[in-house]
Amino acid sequence: MKSDIQIAQEASMVHIKEVAASIGIPEEDLEFYGKYKAKLSDDVWEKTKNNPDGKLVLVTAINPTPAGEGKTTTTVGLGEAMAKLNKKAIIALREPSLGPCFGIKGGAAGGGYAQVVPMEDLNLHFTGDFHAITSANNLLAALLDNHIQQGNELGIDPRQVVWKRCLDMNDRNLRNIVVGLGNKMDGMVREDHFVITVASEIMAILCLADDIHDLKERLGRIIVAYNFQGEPVTAEQLHATGAMTALLKDAIKPNLIQTLEHTPALVHGGPFANIAHGCNSVRATKMALKLADITITEAGFGADLGAEKFLDIKCRKAGLKPDAVVLVATVRALKYNGGVPKAELSEENLEALSKGIVNLEKHIENIQKYGVPVVVTLNSFVSDTAAENEFIRRFCEERGCEFALSEVWEKGGEGGIALAEKVLETLENKESHFRTLYGDQAPLKEKIETISREIYGAKGVVYEPAAEKQLAKIESLGFGNLPVCMAKNQYSLSDDATKLGRPTDFDIHIREVYVSAGAGFVVALTGAIMTMPGLPKVPAANGIDVSQDGMITGLF
Repeated sequence: MKSDIQIAQEASMVHIKEVAASIGIPEEDLEFYGKYKAKLSDDVWEKTKNNPDGKLVLVTAINPTPAGEGKTTTTVGLGEAMAKLNKKAIIALREPSLGPCFGIKGGAAGGGYAQVVPMEDLNLHFTGDFHAITSANNLLAALLDNHIQQGNELGIDPRQVVWKRCLDMNDRNLRNIVVGLGNKMDGMVREDHFVITVASEIMAILCLADDIHDLKERLGRIIVAYNFQGEPVTAEQLHATGAMTALLKDAIKPNLIQTLEHTPALVHGGPFANIAHGCNSVRATKMALKLADITITEAGFGADLGAEKFLDIKCRKAGLKPDAVVLVATVRALKYNGGVPKAELSEENLEALSKGIVNLEKHIENIQKYGVPVVVTLNSFVSDTAAENEFIRRFCEERGCEFALSEVWEKGGEGGIALAEKVLETLENKESHFRTLYGDQAPLKEKIETISREIYGAKGVVYEPAAEKQLAKIESLGFGNLPVCMAKNQYSLSDDATKLGRPTDFDIHIREVYVSAGAGFVVALTGAIMTMPGLPKVPAANGIDVSQDGMITGLF
């Protein structure tokens, strides 16, 4: 089998205007970025906004393991399979961050014969959206420090600056820095911090904004610091809103590309799900719903993170109602959760499978709490055995879930027919009664504790003294009605990455809480989660190169 990048580089792509035409978008409504990428103009929404919505399918997964799950691969393959069944389908994905590409996780274009292309463009600079977000974020930081330097009319307390600079790269040395060193004209000396671009509030704002007007209003509400009286200072007070919007005016437009089988894919926005809200843009999802009969979207990492935030934040804020959820697992990942070392995952082991499948069980239970029908799919590997597949099928069906094998990595859309048929059957025969996990008016602590108890399975929540004070202040400022975005490691249902399977008798530890007033949620940091990741001992960047003929190698 060829590598993902070989398959992508050998792909026969069609001009993006042909992909657009397949979903009724004329050439004049496209803003081209070469032959194979385009942004959709605002006219597309104006022409389609009165169309009835199609069905919305969310693809999520069990907690990620080193064995791999293939959530994006399944999303892409399911879209391709729907096209083979003559269904008008669109895939709605997030844009990849450079951090994982050069770090440890790799890209986010799918895999095998279920990929979106052009893969190298997507995983690197794409259409410049992340650059625009990074620039807007850092413009606000520069304006903030300049205001303090030029007389500090707003009385900003330099010890209470909360806005952080950002960079779309894993760089642990930038987590905690000192700025303003030098002479008097070089600024005020203070502690500062960087987050990765995908954790920036501006990324969340871009992904949750309905239009340019909503984007501008949200940017203005960003809290950058507190003054000496403890009152919030906003981006609007710094007169930063217009310039930031100017940098983002093109980035807010969804990007259109294609799968290997020319199925349309809207790829837009890219917040991480472990440290941000983990969903592609509301604009892209809503546009896809107007353009297609079925929209297939994904949310980052496991269902305890991505799906919870998709359902409790994105759907709540955007008025979306998912019709079905596809929950991705692999035999290998379930055996890993059952204690099998990575080197031994190819051997049949029903005992380990029965121990590890509790992770899948918890995610099934969690999705069912939202009233949405669940289809479980196994991303197939050649080492899987019939006995293992049958064990999982029975397990799922006993819990009221449809079940299907997926072979999209090897066979593309053809390998996703069984899954697509199960999804279509579910959409036709099972009604979604979507509801959020908690109400808007519940206190912030109750929201945090509901997620921790109901989704993670924790017995309690422990708050650091600083977090207690921050919660009280956030509620006193009138932000208690916002949903909560939990920042937690992705590998475990708990906040301890080493606890696999379905851990019990544990507490969730909240060390910091802050409000993202522009995005419209409150962020709670748990355990040791970092908003600026670091590189591993052997970064993926070490294996990436460009050949004499200009071909990129080693991107995966």
